[in-house]
Amino acid sequence: MKRTFVIGVGLTTFDKPGTRAGDYPDWVREAGTAALEDAGVDYEHVRQAYAGYVYGDSTSGQRAVYELGLTGIPVINVNNNCATGSTALFLARQAVAHGVVDCALAVGFEKMQPGSLSAVYTDRTNPLDRHLGRMGEIRPRESAPFGPEMFGNAGRDHMARYGSTPDHFLWVAWKNHKHSVANPYAQFQTEYSLAEIAGSRVIHDPLTKLQCSPTSDGAGAAVIASEEFVRRTRCWDRAIEITGQSMVTDFESSFSAETDCMRIVGSHMSQEAADRAYREAGIRPEEVDVCELHDCFSTNEIITYEALGFAEEGKGHLLVEREATTYGGGGPVVNPSGGLIAKGHPLGATGLAQCAELTWQLRGDAGRRQVEGADVALQHNLGLGGAAVVTVYRRP
Repeated sequence: MKRTFVIGVGLTTFDKPGTRAGDYPDWVREAGTAALEDAGVDYEHVRQAYAGYVYGDSTSGQRAVYELGLTGIPVINVNNNCATGSTALFLARQAVAHGVVDCALAVGFEKMQPGSLSAVYTDRTNPLDRHLGRMGEIRPRESAPFGPEMFGNAGRDHMARYGSTPDHFLWVAWKNHKHSVANPYAQFQTEYSLAEIAGSRVIHDPLTKLQCSPTSDGAGAAVIASEEFVRRTRCWDRAIEITGQSMVTDFESSFSAETDCMRIVGSHMSQEAADRAYREAGIRPEEVDVCELHDCFSTNEIITYEALGFAEEGKGHLLVEREATTYGGGGPVVNPSGGLIAKGHPLGATGLAQCAELTWQLRGDAGRRQVEGADVALQHNLGLGGAAVVTVYRRP
């Protein structure tokens, strides 16, 4: 495969549904234009575009991308639940790495409804029916929305098996909200105390409201290019290399008799995707300086520490006790953007926002969020139903 690079990124602010001016084509124009300007190239250089969204009509991707230009290029609509943005990135990188095109665009956007996610179509099989059914055999179903219930139950399993406590999960949310104060793109930019997070409304024990990612509106974009294109356009000063990337879907272990709620929400997918991405990049987990991971709920951040190899199985909460995953903690700084919990979670845009944050971090352009000396970055984006995408970035 050819070497591939992120040469431009763009992002809108993430906002509470219904409060952002304009509509999704306007947001893609804003994020896409920013990414092209960041790359120093015109839209005419883009040979394929991958447009990710979960909630929208067919060919919404074309309608959105047409705001950037009408050049007749293939526009592929992408939907992979919460991993949609990173799936668009995965496909754009594949096209460039295999020499299909020398420059591709990945965009992601979402216009969401307020409140917790729920099924849109009730006259057909729910794509999570096997996940929810197996979970219900392990822990009786409760009245909470399915997202907090699934990830809350994963946290309960971690506590029962490994000895973590609700306080460990509270700290994760405290950390990410604290990080978001320095992120002008974040939906939340308020530093909450541990007591405020613990005292917010319980959604599904041990998760309180401030430990759950909010629904959001917004868009993100990334321009992906080959080494030859980077050399020809002389944009080495902004190019960040993708040195490893993998997408993994569910295994039999997600539904087997031996499974637990952590596997049902993707811990094994994440572990395998990370292992493959590390092997391609030729690095070890301890070499990662900064990480954006899928903290849709605070419980999942600790479970994902273990899946990504930052801690041994069952010991992710010990990183919390050492405060290792924030600035000066000695481990990788995790979710300097504020993560999904504080930055927001417009499903189709989340993976592109993670890409943008890590690109800025490796360029040294993250402002008050900058992780000093960041050289290797890791992105983890998860979608139930299921897909886990892990990407390794490095300064070339």
